[in-house]
Amino acid sequence: MTSKKLSSHRSLPVQIARILKIAGLVITLAALFDILILSIPYQMGDRQWQIDFVTSIVDRGIVPLVGIVIFLTGYGLDSGLDRGMESALEGRSERRAIWQTPRFWALALSSLLGLVYVLAFPLHLYNVGQSNQAALEEVNEQGEAAETQLSDQVTQEVEARRQQISQLMTANEDQLNQLISGSQLTQEQADKIKAFKAKPDSVEPFLAQQEEELRKQVKTQIELRKKTALEARKTEDLKSGLRIGIGSLLLAIGFITVGWSGLRNLRQQ
Repeated sequence: MTSKKLSSHRSLPVQIARILKIAGLVITLAALFDILILSIPYQMGDRQWQIDFVTSIVDRGIVPLVGIVIFLTGYGLDSGLDRGMESALEGRSERRAIWQTPRFWALALSSLLGLVYVLAFPLHLYNVGQSNQAALEEVNEQGEAAETQLSDQVTQEVEARRQQISQLMTANEDQLNQLISGSQLTQEQADKIKAFKAKPDSVEPFLAQQEEELRKQVKTQIELRKKTALEARKTEDLKSGLRIGIGSLLLAIGFITVGWSGLRNLRQQ
């Protein structure tokens, strides 16, 4: 009679404990498999892959932590019920070795994940620093390539202006006035052409000055692009380093606290 009452009284908590254990197991395994599958193809030696992998495990790290805690909660509830039943029935069951219990493996997994997150913190900071240096070199290379390209364009622009001035210098007064009235030439430009016709030697110094101004504009434009690109990259790397670094440390603390404290209590039981 007493056994039937105890069994009836115990049925609901047992179901809750079983649900918690199954839910915790499913959540943990699903999160770990998600991380492993999303990391395919594995390229351990590639810096960007390492950055993406650490980012992935940190972004999803809270899920297996919650899953392990839920599993351990269910297991603890179930173990408490078992001890209560043994006490009520004044019976003893053979005690299994620590490593034979599912709780031990859950705590071991938590400790292992804690170690992974401890190692992930310096690895991510190192990779972000190296990636930032590589980005700096890439921006400089792109800047040099752009400077060469724009320098060629400046040379072509100056040559085009030289040809245009040469053609306009052959025009007479009436032709220049027609160009002005047709809005193809401004009065200032026409006066400049007249000055060139009066003093042809002034054309090349004028073009040299124009080329120098254009090259200064090109250099300023390239420096501005490089500065903008570098500042944007530094900001992104800083955000990534802080977010992933702090997240990794917090997860490491969480996993290690659950794992090591649980293993210590398990040995004392």
